[in-house]
Amino acid sequence: MRKERSVITLGVLTITSAALLLTGCSTAQSKAIEISSAQVTTVESSESPLAQKVVALANGAGEIISAMGFKSILIGRDIASTDADLRKVPIVTSGHQVIAEKIIALTPDLVIIDKSTGPQSALDALAVAGIRVVKTPEAWTLSELPAKVRAIADAIGAPASGSALSAAMNSSLSTLGTAERKSRVVFLYLRGGSSIYLIGGKGSGADSLITAIGAQDVGAATLANPFNAMTSELIASLNPDVILVMSKGLQSVGGLKGLVELPGIAQTDAGKNKRVIAVDDSLLLSFGPRTPDLLSKLSAAMAKAMK
Repeated sequence: MRKERSVITLGVLTITSAALLLTGCSTAQSKAIEISSAQVTTVESSESPLAQKVVALANGAGEIISAMGFKSILIGRDIASTDADLRKVPIVTSGHQVIAEKIIALTPDLVIIDKSTGPQSALDALAVAGIRVVKTPEAWTLSELPAKVRAIADAIGAPASGSALSAAMNSSLSTLGTAERKSRVVFLYLRGGSSIYLIGGKGSGADSLITAIGAQDVGAATLANPFNAMTSELIASLNPDVILVMSKGLQSVGGLKGLVELPGIAQTDAGKNKRVIAVDDSLLLSFGPRTPDLLSKLSAAMAKAMK
């Protein structure tokens, strides 16, 4: 689940809810509002990183390195780094599992990981091969993002570039407007094929984003665990105005129609009015250089949903 929490390419917000269906005295969306991409915050640097052949496996590490202007040093990445600018950098994982043989064959001078990178046997094989491995911190909130950027910049030997990127992202975040109405939002983690239906609570990662746009994460306000089993009674009692999901999660339950048919959803204001925002899986919880623009798009999508 970690890499999927993760959740950045040049692009625009795609609104697929252009048509509205009238139901009684209220309006309901015919489709979910989708955010498939976001612009990358980038900086220019005159630094020369010490590391010259880097495999970035920590969540968002490849995108951060590229945003600092050092895409040329990337020789491998994980599957969760989906920025279009990195499409030519080889993926050296199988799903979210590290393949040691692929990495060793690239002869990197640095591999960047975080605590979710595994399996441990693959990491042990890298150590035996004499490859330098650096573990960097994860970020689950906006406040943790600067430390993540700093650690990755330090690992490649370009600390000034990391500081510049953090400053640029903070500048973008400082201009973020908030909604006039404090909408009630629930984040759902869905994997219908595996019968996984979870409600995001405190620490899910989505709660930080929801708060940043001036909305209220009613799951986080009520539930102490990052992810909690969804029951019809619980989701109905939370009664969100808007439901936030990952795009593949929404697809896994049969789209908007299938989501509303899940127990308890139809009893919520979000379900009755079909107010659903779906964000690309690798973008939503990525906490990297696409996050500032994601928040701008998420704020616009929230306003669209609540019209």
